[in-house]
Amino acid sequence: METQSGDIVLIYRKKEPVAYARVEEILADRKPGWWQIRLLVLHPPAQEATWILREEYIDGGDFTMGGEPVRLERLAPPQPAEPAAEEPEPEPDGTAPEDKGGGKVVSLSRRRNKR
Repeated sequence: METQSGDIVLIYRKKEPVAYARVEEILADRKPGWWQIRLLVLHPPAQEATWILREEYIDGGDFTMGGEPVRLERLAPPQPAEPAAEEPEPEPDGTAPEDKGGGKVVSLSRRRNKR
C-alpha cells in the first residue's frame, strides 16, 4: 500500500477535486481485503471520516459512494524550500552594488589586508 498515515490526499467527487484530507490511520477491517481509512477532511469545517475501502481504492483507484464516482489522489510531500538568496552588502560609500545580471557580488573590502 503506497498511501500511509500522515499522507495528504486530494478527494475527487464526480471527477472534480472537492477537498484535501490527511490520512490519520489505516486499519484492517474485519472483512478480508478491506481497510478502514480514517481521514481528517481539511475543508471547513474540518471533520473526521472513516471509510471502508479496498487497497486499490486507497491508492488512487476509482470507486463509488452513493452512486457517485470518488477517487483519492495521494499528494507528494512538499519539497524543502530553496535557501534565500543572500542580499549583497552595500559598498563602503553606502551605495548599493550594481547588478550586472546574475553575477555574484563579492565585497573587496572584506578581502583587503587590514594594516
